[in-house]
Amino acid sequence: MRSLLSILIWPFRTRAQPLKAQQPKPQPKQFRQFRQSLIGFILAGCLIAACWLSPAAAKSSAQPRILNAPAEIRGVWITNVASGILFSPWGISRAINQLADLQFNTVYPVVWNRGKAFYHSDALEKLTGQAIAPLLSWMHWGQDPLREMVALSHQQNLRILPWFEYGFMVPIKSELAQQHPDWLTTRRNGSRSLTDTLIENALTDDTFTPETEASKGFLANLLNSGAPDQIAWLNPMHPAVQTLLLDMVEEVVTRYPVDGIQFDDHFSLPVEFGYDSYTLSLYRAEHLGQPPPDNPADEDWIRWRADKLSRFVEILHARVKAKCPTCQLSLSPNPAKFAYRFYLQDWRLWVKKGWIDDLVVQVYRDDIAQFDGELGKQALQEASDRIPVSIGILTGTWQRPISFEQIKQQIEHSRDRQFAGVSFFYWDTLWSYFTPESPAQRRQNFRAILQDTRSPTATKTTATKTAAAKTSLPQQHVSF
Repeated sequence: MRSLLSILIWPFRTRAQPLKAQQPKPQPKQFRQFRQSLIGFILAGCLIAACWLSPAAAKSSAQPRILNAPAEIRGVWITNVASGILFSPWGISRAINQLADLQFNTVYPVVWNRGKAFYHSDALEKLTGQAIAPLLSWMHWGQDPLREMVALSHQQNLRILPWFEYGFMVPIKSELAQQHPDWLTTRRNGSRSLTDTLIENALTDDTFTPETEASKGFLANLLNSGAPDQIAWLNPMHPAVQTLLLDMVEEVVTRYPVDGIQFDDHFSLPVEFGYDSYTLSLYRAEHLGQPPPDNPADEDWIRWRADKLSRFVEILHARVKAKCPTCQLSLSPNPAKFAYRFYLQDWRLWVKKGWIDDLVVQVYRDDIAQFDGELGKQALQEASDRIPVSIGILTGTWQRPISFEQIKQQIEHSRDRQFAGVSFFYWDTLWSYFTPESPAQRRQNFRAILQDTRSPTATKTTATKTAAAKTSLPQQHVSF
């Protein structure tokens, strides 16, 4: 520290003059004041930096985990896709403080997206040479944004479950995909790219995909700069892929006092994938040398791949609990039928086996009748008898603004069905100058409805919830 101060102060020192030299003229008073102020500023900066970088300061900033689940989950996803919240100096603190003030209690911040980590990951650095997304690191002066978000969230009594948004998805031109092409799965035609697939053809107008929406519009393109134009899929069955995800999850639950972690619909295998050499050899080894069916939608072929993914979920849950017994493994999938047929996610089985601790089902529908229809599905009712099940509600996109009246209606219907709460996708569209209502009006509306806790579902017994569900559901809604 002494040598650093010497270097910084050196330009402002008066040099010793020879005895016979003329004495220097007195320096102007303004210059002396400026020099003193600058030296004081440098000293203060060095002191702050020393405190910030000291192990004791880092240790004291860690807040304890919040062990008790809220009576009603009110969550928000924070992403880097078409969003600038993580890349502004004040973005994180502003977001957390506003959410706490408006009665939200859970945040899902992105930590894995586009083949890059949004925290300092040793596991990823060994593979790609980058421990954290470069732009994010630069904007935060090399500090860890996840550590800041965890500390701020717990100071405000918000639960925080870091979100591995991309799951097994990865840009085909990313460092990870380029260095390990054998880790990628393929379609039957040998393509590694997820384009023009059965999944895309199966999507209805009411089914939302963030990757598609984020690419629309000038402003969205600006915020989404660097977004991949081709998506590949890491093979969930490949041991090296499993090791990478397990190591990253372990880093998060052991290095940060988080309340859990979350995966979503990208923690899956799109139905057209599975024809890579590793998976084919594994299938042949279990089927007397026979190859899998050419039809990717073959029921037995779907079941075999889904079971392999389920086995990894079991391993993942065990790893989380071994490293952090109080941490939750949360999942935010699509509705059960769609998730299984098109993404091979058998989350109904995962819930029954106890491998998932918390479920946030994405019900992104504009039509209220379709929204209600999804809430009445038997899979949701069965899951809610075992674990907390909340409903994911879309608050809009840059190209698809959604009125608060629709959001309010969906919150109320979710409460009427006795679910554990609601979570909103995503922070930037909760309130902004692109929403139908002004930001101030939207915040006022959220404050009003989130303070209304008519259905504190966590305090109800399983028997009460089951009885309420049976009496309130129309018979035609009880289905897959």
